[in-house]
Amino acid sequence: MNDQTDILLDSGTNELEVVMFEVANGTFGINVLKVREIINPLPITLTPNAHKHVEGVIRLRQEVIPVVDLAKVLNLPASVDPTQDKFIVAELNKMKVAFHVNSVSRIHRISWEQIEKPSELSLNAESHTIGIVKLEEEMSLLLDFEKIVVDINPKTGLSVEQIKKLGQRERSEKRIMIAEDSAILRKLLSDTLKEAGYEKLSFYENGRQAWDVLEEYKQSDGDLPVDLVITDIEMPQMDGHHLTRRIKQDPVLKQLPVLIFSSLITSDLHHKGEKVGADKQISKPEIVELVQTIDMFVK
Repeated sequence: MNDQTDILLDSGTNELEVVMFEVANGTFGINVLKVREIINPLPITLTPNAHKHVEGVIRLRQEVIPVVDLAKVLNLPASVDPTQDKFIVAELNKMKVAFHVNSVSRIHRISWEQIEKPSELSLNAESHTIGIVKLEEEMSLLLDFEKIVVDINPKTGLSVEQIKKLGQRERSEKRIMIAEDSAILRKLLSDTLKEAGYEKLSFYENGRQAWDVLEEYKQSDGDLPVDLVITDIEMPQMDGHHLTRRIKQDPVLKQLPVLIFSSLITSDLHHKGEKVGADKQISKPEIVELVQTIDMFVK
């Protein structure tokens, strides 16, 4: 690997690599960090009472992995040549899933600034999209694989009931800044954190918006507007690793605790958050661990 690639793939550069793939006549993308391997289709074992988007399960070495048909998820036509199909085996939210696609083309290295948030009035597929990737020759949709999985199995998402198991909680005056691009997750985080006693929450759709607020504070010489930052990693315009690095390299803001809350927190990728100075990294959907960590940092 050459030096240039090492630099581009370093933590906090606000860049990512995207595996492009096709389903029907559409081009889509998945963050390389989620991908464990790309394989030819294996025999599928049907499972009773499975969700309509789940084809069944495969046995990959010693693991049993569910197979999700992305054509059905996106309401697109089935493959016209199944012999060319591929399975993208991904790991997210501490689980592995094989996504059935028609073909895999190439990997693009891009900046998060090249990714725009989908408009509210757009294609059906974009309800499962976290961003539109703008390339010189084409555009593709960066899919929200976490939402796809949670839609199939809601138990893999955040739950207020988990917080209620912590028992009676005191109200807190601590101010929490949250950078999260998913509107659904912003609502779930709002519900769960308020249930946990944290009501002074400010939400931002990406790291850029959160950073702009912190920049305004620095220019005004006022009091620090928040006591703690929670950030996702995958976000258009500015990702969570880049936001964290900026905060921790700033002489004024560096004492601000930053918690990374993402489906990309795995043993293989934990070092990326450490490198940019995150105070703690928690994998979605471990909301109880997130709340207990907030308790520790804002006492």
